[in-house]
Amino acid sequence: MSIWRSGLTAGLLALSLALSACATPHLQGAQTPPNGFHGSRIEAGTLGRGAFVVQDGARLPYLRWSPEGQEPWAVIVALHGFNDHYASFRLAGPWWATRGIETWAYDQRGFGLSPHRGEFAQESLTSADLRTIVALVRAERPNALIVVAGESMGGSSTIAAFGGETPPDADRVVLLAPGVWGWSSQSPFNRAGLWAAARLMGDRAVEPPAFAVRNIRASDNTLELIRNGRDPQSIISTRFDSMHGLVDLMEAASMRLGAVEKPTLLLYGGHDQIVRKGPMRLALERAGERSNLRTAYYPNGWHILNRDLQGEVIYRDVEAWLRDAAAPLPSRAQPVLPILEADPKAR
Repeated sequence: MSIWRSGLTAGLLALSLALSACATPHLQGAQTPPNGFHGSRIEAGTLGRGAFVVQDGARLPYLRWSPEGQEPWAVIVALHGFNDHYASFRLAGPWWATRGIETWAYDQRGFGLSPHRGEFAQESLTSADLRTIVALVRAERPNALIVVAGESMGGSSTIAAFGGETPPDADRVVLLAPGVWGWSSQSPFNRAGLWAAARLMGDRAVEPPAFAVRNIRASDNTLELIRNGRDPQSIISTRFDSMHGLVDLMEAASMRLGAVEKPTLLLYGGHDQIVRKGPMRLALERAGERSNLRTAYYPNGWHILNRDLQGEVIYRDVEAWLRDAAAPLPSRAQPVLPILEADPKAR
Protein backbone atom coordinates (compact mmCIF):
# COMPACT_ATOMS: atom_id res chain seq x y z
CA MET A 1 0.00 0.00 0.00
CA SER A 2 2.80 2.40 0.83
CA ILE A 3 4.43 1.71 -2.55
CA TRP A 4 1.11 2.47 -4.30
CA ARG A 5 0.74 5.69 -2.36
CA SER A 6 4.30 6.69 -3.14
CA GLY A 7 3.71 6.05 -6.82
CA LEU A 8 0.49 8.03 -6.76
CA THR A 9 2.18 10.91 -4.98
CA ALA A 10 5.03 10.90 -7.47
CA GLY A 11 2.58 10.80 -10.36
CA LEU A 12 0.57 13.71 -9.01
CA LEU A 13 3.77 15.67 -8.42
CA ALA A 14 4.92 15.03 -11.97
CA LEU A 15 1.52 16.06 -13.34
CA SER A 16 1.56 19.24 -11.25
CA LEU A 17 5.03 20.12 -12.51
CA ALA A 18 4.01 19.45 -16.09
CA LEU A 19 0.91 21.59 -15.79
CA SER A 20 2.77 24.38 -14.07
CA ALA A 21 5.05 24.56 -17.09
CA CYS A 22 2.05 25.08 -19.36
CA ALA A 23 1.00 28.56 -20.32
CA THR A 24 -1.67 30.21 -18.21
CA PRO A 25 -5.12 30.17 -19.80
CA HIS A 26 -5.45 32.63 -22.65
CA LEU A 27 -7.44 35.82 -22.18
CA GLN A 28 -8.12 38.40 -24.85
CA GLY A 29 -6.19 41.60 -24.21
CA ALA A 30 -6.50 45.15 -25.47
CA GLN A 31 -5.84 45.72 -29.14
CA THR A 32 -3.51 48.28 -30.66
CA PRO A 33 -5.50 51.36 -31.72
CA PRO A 34 -5.58 51.77 -35.50
CA ASN A 35 -3.77 54.60 -37.25
CA GLY A 36 -5.69 57.82 -36.97
CA PHE A 37 -7.59 56.74 -33.85
CA HIS A 38 -8.94 59.84 -32.11
CA GLY A 39 -10.62 58.33 -29.07
CA SER A 40 -13.81 56.56 -28.12
CA ARG A 41 -17.06 57.43 -29.88
CA ILE A 42 -20.49 56.18 -30.89
CA GLU A 43 -20.89 55.10 -34.51
CA ALA A 44 -24.59 55.35 -35.27
CA GLY A 45 -26.08 53.11 -37.94
CA THR A 46 -29.62 52.47 -39.13
CA LEU A 47 -32.56 50.63 -37.56
CA GLY A 48 -31.14 51.05 -34.07
CA ARG A 49 -27.83 49.42 -34.93
CA GLY A 50 -24.37 50.86 -34.52
CA ALA A 51 -21.15 50.35 -32.60
CA PHE A 52 -19.30 51.73 -29.61
CA VAL A 53 -15.67 52.41 -30.49
CA VAL A 54 -13.99 52.05 -27.10
CA GLN A 55 -10.72 53.12 -25.53
CA ASP A 56 -8.39 50.87 -27.56
CA GLY A 57 -10.22 51.31 -30.86
CA ALA A 58 -12.20 48.06 -30.65
CA ARG A 59 -15.70 48.19 -32.17
CA LEU A 60 -18.42 46.69 -29.98
CA PRO A 61 -21.69 46.55 -31.94
CA TYR A 62 -24.94 47.53 -30.25
CA LEU A 63 -28.71 47.39 -30.71
CA ARG A 64 -30.78 50.31 -29.42
CA TRP A 65 -34.49 50.56 -28.67
CA SER A 66 -35.69 54.15 -28.17
CA PRO A 67 -39.03 55.71 -27.18
CA GLU A 68 -40.94 57.21 -30.09
CA GLY A 69 -41.48 60.94 -30.13
CA GLN A 70 -39.86 61.69 -26.78
CA GLU A 71 -36.53 61.87 -25.04
CA PRO A 72 -35.91 58.94 -22.69
CA TRP A 73 -36.11 59.67 -18.96
CA ALA A 74 -33.91 56.61 -18.30
CA VAL A 75 -31.30 54.80 -20.39
CA ILE A 76 -30.29 51.18 -19.79
CA VAL A 77 -26.86 49.95 -20.91
CA ALA A 78 -27.46 46.19 -21.17
CA LEU A 79 -24.90 43.37 -20.95
CA HIS A 80 -25.74 39.89 -22.26
CA GLY A 81 -24.84 36.48 -20.85
CA PHE A 82 -22.17 33.91 -21.75
CA ASN A 83 -22.11 32.82 -25.42
CA ASP A 84 -25.01 35.20 -26.15
CA HIS A 85 -24.96 38.61 -27.84
CA TYR A 86 -26.58 42.04 -28.02
CA ALA A 87 -30.00 40.74 -29.11
CA SER A 88 -30.56 39.06 -25.74
CA PHE A 89 -32.63 42.11 -24.71
CA ARG A 90 -34.80 42.04 -27.86
CA LEU A 91 -37.94 41.38 -25.80
CA ALA A 92 -37.25 43.74 -22.89
CA GLY A 93 -35.88 46.65 -24.94
CA PRO A 94 -39.04 47.33 -27.00
CA TRP A 95 -41.25 46.99 -23.90
CA TRP A 96 -39.17 49.46 -21.92
CA ALA A 97 -39.19 51.83 -24.90
CA THR A 98 -42.99 52.11 -24.60
CA ARG A 99 -42.41 53.35 -21.04
CA GLY A 100 -39.94 56.06 -22.03
CA ILE A 101 -36.83 53.98 -21.29
CA GLU A 102 -34.09 53.61 -23.89
CA THR A 103 -31.95 50.45 -24.03
CA TRP A 104 -28.48 50.11 -25.54
CA ALA A 105 -27.38 46.44 -25.61
CA TYR A 106 -23.87 45.76 -26.84
CA ASP A 107 -21.70 42.76 -27.72
CA GLN A 108 -19.09 42.14 -25.06
CA ARG A 109 -15.63 41.22 -26.33
CA GLY A 110 -15.42 37.69 -27.65
CA PHE A 111 -19.15 37.43 -28.33
CA GLY A 112 -21.55 38.25 -31.14
CA LEU A 113 -19.91 40.49 -33.72
CA SER A 114 -17.20 41.85 -31.42
CA PRO A 115 -13.45 41.26 -31.95
CA HIS A 116 -11.88 37.81 -31.44
CA ARG A 117 -15.12 35.86 -31.22
CA GLY A 118 -14.87 32.92 -28.82
CA GLU A 119 -11.93 34.31 -26.82
CA PHE A 120 -12.75 35.41 -23.29
CA ALA A 121 -11.47 38.86 -22.34
CA GLN A 122 -9.64 40.10 -19.28
CA GLU A 123 -11.93 41.47 -16.58
CA SER A 124 -9.91 44.68 -16.41
CA LEU A 125 -10.58 45.16 -20.13
CA THR A 126 -14.32 44.48 -20.01
CA SER A 127 -14.60 46.83 -17.02
CA ALA A 128 -12.77 49.52 -19.01
CA ASP A 129 -15.16 48.91 -21.91
CA LEU A 130 -18.15 49.41 -19.62
CA ARG A 131 -16.72 52.61 -18.16
CA THR A 132 -16.14 53.97 -21.65
CA ILE A 133 -19.60 53.00 -22.91
CA VAL A 134 -21.38 54.46 -19.88
CA ALA A 135 -19.47 57.72 -20.37
CA LEU A 136 -20.43 57.81 -24.07
CA VAL A 137 -24.09 57.14 -23.30
CA ARG A 138 -24.16 59.77 -20.52
CA ALA A 139 -22.72 62.33 -22.92
CA GLU A 140 -25.39 61.36 -25.47
CA ARG A 141 -28.24 61.47 -22.91
CA PRO A 142 -27.11 64.01 -20.27
CA ASN A 143 -30.57 64.48 -18.75
CA ALA A 144 -31.46 60.81 -18.33
CA LEU A 145 -31.04 58.37 -15.46
CA ILE A 146 -28.18 56.08 -16.57
CA VAL A 147 -28.58 52.44 -15.62
CA VAL A 148 -26.44 49.35 -16.23
CA ALA A 149 -28.33 46.04 -16.44
CA GLY A 150 -26.39 42.78 -16.62
CA GLU A 151 -27.86 39.36 -17.28
CA SER A 152 -26.05 36.19 -16.10
CA MET A 153 -22.39 36.68 -17.17
CA GLY A 154 -23.34 40.26 -17.98
CA GLY A 155 -24.27 40.55 -14.32
CA SER A 156 -20.85 39.17 -13.39
CA SER A 157 -19.18 41.79 -15.58
CA THR A 158 -21.35 44.49 -14.05
CA ILE A 159 -20.54 43.53 -10.47
CA ALA A 160 -16.83 43.24 -11.25
CA ALA A 161 -16.80 46.73 -12.76
CA PHE A 162 -18.91 48.45 -10.11
CA GLY A 163 -17.19 46.61 -7.28
CA GLY A 164 -13.74 47.66 -8.53
CA GLU A 165 -11.66 50.71 -7.74
CA THR A 166 -12.95 52.83 -10.63
CA PRO A 167 -16.65 52.04 -11.18
CA PRO A 168 -18.53 53.32 -14.22
CA ASP A 169 -20.35 56.64 -13.87
CA ALA A 170 -23.89 55.23 -13.85
CA ASP A 171 -26.74 56.03 -11.46
CA ARG A 172 -28.25 52.56 -10.91
CA VAL A 173 -27.40 48.87 -11.34
CA VAL A 174 -29.78 46.02 -12.23
CA LEU A 175 -28.59 42.41 -11.92
CA LEU A 176 -30.65 39.71 -13.65
CA ALA A 177 -29.61 36.35 -12.15
CA PRO A 178 -25.95 37.41 -12.09
CA GLY A 179 -23.32 34.71 -12.57
CA VAL A 180 -21.79 34.07 -9.14
CA TRP A 181 -20.91 30.37 -9.54
CA GLY A 182 -17.20 30.93 -8.98
CA TRP A 183 -14.36 28.69 -7.87
CA SER A 184 -15.42 28.68 -4.22
CA SER A 185 -18.80 27.23 -5.23
CA GLN A 186 -17.43 24.59 -7.60
CA SER A 187 -16.85 20.98 -6.58
CA PRO A 188 -13.20 19.84 -6.20
CA PHE A 189 -13.68 17.69 -9.31
CA ASN A 190 -14.88 20.67 -11.38
CA ARG A 191 -12.09 22.89 -10.12
CA ALA A 192 -9.34 20.37 -10.85
CA GLY A 193 -10.75 19.33 -14.22
CA LEU A 194 -11.23 22.85 -15.55
CA TRP A 195 -7.88 24.03 -14.16
CA ALA A 196 -6.10 21.25 -16.05
CA ALA A 197 -8.18 21.43 -19.25
CA ALA A 198 -7.68 25.20 -19.56
CA ARG A 199 -3.90 24.69 -19.50
CA LEU A 200 -3.58 21.54 -21.58
CA MET A 201 -6.38 22.14 -24.14
CA GLY A 202 -7.17 25.83 -23.65
CA ASP A 203 -7.97 26.73 -27.27
CA ARG A 204 -10.01 23.58 -27.92
CA ALA A 205 -13.72 24.37 -28.32
CA VAL A 206 -16.23 21.70 -27.31
CA GLU A 207 -19.98 21.41 -26.95
CA PRO A 208 -21.32 20.26 -23.57
CA PRO A 209 -22.22 16.54 -23.67
CA ALA A 210 -25.91 15.88 -24.15
CA PHE A 211 -26.23 13.90 -20.91
CA ALA A 212 -24.90 16.87 -18.92
CA VAL A 213 -27.42 19.40 -20.24
CA ARG A 214 -30.42 17.25 -21.19
CA ASN A 215 -32.42 18.17 -18.11
CA ILE A 216 -31.13 21.73 -17.69
CA ARG A 217 -33.33 24.57 -18.93
CA ALA A 218 -32.45 28.24 -18.96
CA SER A 219 -36.06 29.40 -19.39
CA ASP A 220 -39.64 28.20 -19.64
CA ASN A 221 -39.88 30.02 -22.98
CA THR A 222 -39.22 27.07 -25.27
CA LEU A 223 -39.60 29.03 -28.51
CA GLU A 224 -37.03 31.54 -27.34
CA LEU A 225 -34.58 28.77 -26.41
CA ILE A 226 -34.97 27.19 -29.87
CA ARG A 227 -34.53 30.55 -31.60
CA ASN A 228 -31.45 31.32 -29.54
CA GLY A 229 -29.91 27.92 -30.27
CA ARG A 230 -30.32 28.46 -34.02
CA ASP A 231 -28.98 32.01 -33.96
CA PRO A 232 -25.69 32.11 -35.92
CA GLN A 233 -24.38 34.75 -33.52
CA SER A 234 -24.79 32.44 -30.52
CA ILE A 235 -21.69 30.45 -29.57
CA ILE A 236 -22.32 26.72 -29.15
CA SER A 237 -18.81 25.25 -28.83
CA THR A 238 -16.82 26.84 -26.02
CA ARG A 239 -13.07 26.98 -25.49
CA PHE A 240 -11.75 25.54 -22.21
CA ASP A 241 -9.81 28.73 -21.47
CA SER A 242 -13.03 30.74 -21.94
CA MET A 243 -14.81 28.56 -19.40
CA HIS A 244 -11.88 29.10 -17.02
CA GLY A 245 -12.12 32.85 -17.58
CA LEU A 246 -15.86 32.77 -16.91
CA VAL A 247 -15.40 31.01 -13.57
CA ASP A 248 -12.70 33.54 -12.64
CA LEU A 249 -15.14 36.34 -13.44
CA MET A 250 -17.96 34.72 -11.48
CA GLU A 251 -15.69 34.34 -8.46
CA ALA A 252 -14.85 38.04 -8.67
CA ALA A 253 -18.57 38.82 -8.85
CA SER A 254 -19.34 36.68 -5.81
CA MET A 255 -16.60 38.41 -3.81
CA ARG A 256 -17.35 41.99 -4.98
CA LEU A 257 -21.13 42.18 -4.73
CA GLY A 258 -20.85 43.84 -1.34
CA ALA A 259 -18.46 46.45 -2.73
CA VAL A 260 -20.98 47.84 -5.25
CA GLU A 261 -21.98 51.27 -3.93
CA LYS A 262 -24.61 52.34 -6.46
CA PRO A 263 -28.31 51.59 -5.78
CA THR A 264 -28.69 48.00 -6.97
CA LEU A 265 -31.63 45.71 -7.76
CA LEU A 266 -30.81 41.98 -7.92
CA LEU A 267 -33.44 39.63 -9.41
CA TYR A 268 -33.38 35.82 -9.04
CA GLY A 269 -35.70 33.00 -10.14
CA GLY A 270 -36.71 30.00 -8.07
CA HIS A 271 -36.21 27.64 -11.04
CA ASP A 272 -32.72 28.87 -11.95
CA GLN A 273 -30.72 25.79 -12.98
CA ILE A 274 -27.67 27.71 -14.21
CA VAL A 275 -26.76 29.85 -11.19
CA ARG A 276 -28.03 27.57 -8.48
CA LYS A 277 -29.28 28.55 -5.06
CA GLY A 278 -26.13 27.69 -3.11
CA PRO A 279 -23.79 30.03 -5.01
CA MET A 280 -26.40 32.81 -4.97
CA ARG A 281 -26.84 32.42 -1.23
CA LEU A 282 -23.08 32.54 -0.71
CA ALA A 283 -22.72 35.74 -2.77
CA LEU A 284 -25.53 37.44 -0.85
CA GLU A 285 -24.13 36.34 2.50
CA ARG A 286 -20.73 37.70 1.51
CA ALA A 287 -22.36 41.00 0.54
CA GLY A 288 -24.11 41.28 3.89
CA GLU A 289 -26.83 43.75 4.81
CA ARG A 290 -26.51 46.78 2.56
CA SER A 291 -28.97 49.65 2.31
CA ASN A 292 -28.22 50.12 -1.39
CA LEU A 293 -28.87 46.46 -2.33
CA ARG A 294 -32.45 45.37 -2.96
CA THR A 295 -33.29 41.84 -4.06
CA ALA A 296 -36.38 40.23 -5.58
CA TYR A 297 -37.23 36.51 -5.70
CA TYR A 298 -39.53 35.13 -8.40
CA PRO A 299 -40.82 31.62 -7.54
CA ASN A 300 -41.76 30.97 -11.18
CA GLY A 301 -38.65 32.57 -12.66
CA TRP A 302 -35.85 30.78 -14.51
CA HIS A 303 -32.33 31.91 -15.41
CA ILE A 304 -32.78 34.24 -18.36
CA LEU A 305 -35.49 36.17 -16.57
CA ASN A 306 -35.97 38.81 -19.23
CA ARG A 307 -37.00 36.15 -21.77
CA ASP A 308 -39.17 33.97 -19.52
CA LEU A 309 -42.86 33.62 -20.25
CA GLN A 310 -43.41 35.94 -17.29
CA GLY A 311 -40.85 38.40 -18.61
CA GLU A 312 -43.26 41.33 -18.43
CA VAL A 313 -43.36 40.91 -14.65
CA ILE A 314 -39.61 41.57 -14.64
CA TYR A 315 -39.89 44.55 -16.99
CA ARG A 316 -42.54 46.19 -14.79
CA ASP A 317 -40.53 45.68 -11.62
CA VAL A 318 -37.40 47.19 -13.18
CA GLU A 319 -39.36 50.19 -14.48
CA ALA A 320 -41.01 50.75 -11.10
CA TRP A 321 -37.70 50.54 -9.24
CA LEU A 322 -36.09 53.01 -11.61
CA ARG A 323 -38.93 55.44 -10.97
CA ASP A 324 -38.83 54.99 -7.19
CA ALA A 325 -36.23 52.71 -5.60
CA ALA A 326 -38.04 52.77 -2.24
CA ALA A 327 -41.54 51.90 -3.47
CA PRO A 328 -42.96 48.36 -3.40
CA LEU A 329 -42.39 46.38 -6.58
CA PRO A 330 -45.55 45.72 -8.65
CA SER A 331 -44.96 41.96 -8.36
CA ARG A 332 -44.56 42.16 -4.56
CA ALA A 333 -41.46 39.97 -4.97
CA GLN A 334 -39.84 39.10 -1.66
CA PRO A 335 -36.12 39.44 -0.74
CA VAL A 336 -33.92 36.60 -2.00
CA LEU A 337 -31.64 35.71 0.90
CA PRO A 338 -34.28 34.86 3.56
CA ILE A 339 -35.93 32.47 1.07
CA LEU A 340 -32.62 30.79 0.23
CA GLU A 341 -31.64 30.54 3.91
CA ALA A 342 -34.86 28.57 4.52
CA ASP A 343 -34.29 26.28 1.53
CA PRO A 344 -32.26 23.10 2.23
CA LYS A 345 -31.23 22.99 -1.46
CA ALA A 346 -29.40 26.31 -1.05
CA ARG A 347 -26.81 24.91 1.33
